[in-house]
Amino acid sequence: MRKPYFHRFFSELATTALLVVALFMATSMQAQTCSPTAAFSYTNEEGEAVEDEEAESYSGSAPVKAVFRANPSDLGDYSGRYEWIIYEQGNEAKPLVHRFEEDIEYTFMTSGTFYIELKATFTQGDDTIVYPEEGEEPQRFTVVIAESRLEMPNAFSPGDNDEFNKIYKAKSNHQSIVEFKATIFNRWGQKLYSWTDINGGWDGKVNGRVVKNGVYFVNVVAKGADGRVYHIRKDVNVLTHYTEASDNSGGTEQ
Repeated sequence: MRKPYFHRFFSELATTALLVVALFMATSMQAQTCSPTAAFSYTNEEGEAVEDEEAESYSGSAPVKAVFRANPSDLGDYSGRYEWIIYEQGNEAKPLVHRFEEDIEYTFMTSGTFYIELKATFTQGDDTIVYPEEGEEPQRFTVVIAESRLEMPNAFSPGDNDEFNKIYKAKSNHQSIVEFKATIFNRWGQKLYSWTDINGGWDGKVNGRVVKNGVYFVNVVAKGADGRVYHIRKDVNVLTHYTEASDNSGGTEQ
């Protein structure tokens, strides 16, 4: 019987999810060889599909939801047993995940470098095939989660007549933010709007109508995957014909 063929497929779903698939195939009763391959695909910031057939790692921003599947096929009378191990670099003795299941899920919420290993045992009566073989290093998939970053603009231009900057939201360079809440107040301290999705924002409307030009205030409380806590308080200028080039940021971060 040929040694099980190992194939991994990794896919980022939207911007915060990934999929790794390990495929084992067992066929005829012959001497065996192993030929691991990998295919990596994801969607970039322009929404275009990108593929890398030799990928062995992923680098990105938390949170990242991962689904790991050992999809056995053509096993004949053999049965498979799968062992998943996920650990952070330098902490191999204390794995985050150690499960004996065919499929597992895990969400990466902290920054750092992580390794995913899969081992398999195929049995038929007294015949046993182990992957990797004794003395061989297991195949590892590496996930690198970036440290956090969060900035808020100090002005925007809501309204139906403006093409750009119609939504007040976190700057697009944000990364690895795992908790987020932003609240907009007027100059009298009245709450106008709040949101908890890092990719969400305020359209400048209250009760369906765009607010008047002027100074408003935002309060942001957030947490990064690296443990950093953000308390951002700053002015928000509602301006007609505002462009991002006019933004000097500012504000107070504590």
